[in-house]
Amino acid sequence: MLFLAFSMGSDRYLIDVHQIEEVLPYIDVKVLPGAPTGVVGLVSYNGIPIPLIDVTLLALGRPSERLLSTRIVVTRYPARDGEQRLLGLVAERVTDTVERDPADFAPFGLEPGTPSYLGPVTSDGTEIIQWVKAEALLSEEIRTALLRQAVMGV
Repeated sequence: MLFLAFSMGSDRYLIDVHQIEEVLPYIDVKVLPGAPTGVVGLVSYNGIPIPLIDVTLLALGRPSERLLSTRIVVTRYPARDGEQRLLGLVAERVTDTVERDPADFAPFGLEPGTPSYLGPVTSDGTEIIQWVKAEALLSEEIRTALLRQAVMGV
């Protein structure tokens, strides 16, 4: 199974590439004043406004650094109605992909109380990398508010 690797701070994380529509360079964002924590605004993707969340802001409480490797990862996000919506994720150090068998991942033992989007972990030599479940990034309230209008095009 192929994953896209990115960082939050000094730690590496992975997203299943099957959930990814496209990886874009960081572009200007239409800010949404008063948006919930983690929501940084909207971007136009093929003429469709899609909500954008900063995974580092959501997880660590600080925005992603604006590096050459900071990207917008356009993901397909499952909506309650069974349809898929597009959701942009700002992520740092999006530089490579990693091939892993899902069986390589194991629970990390602190699941209760941790954000639901943090999945099992695996080791890459001395480094521990964690599977981010993109479908669990948004709370129900935020999902309803943000994805109501962002119907997936095509």
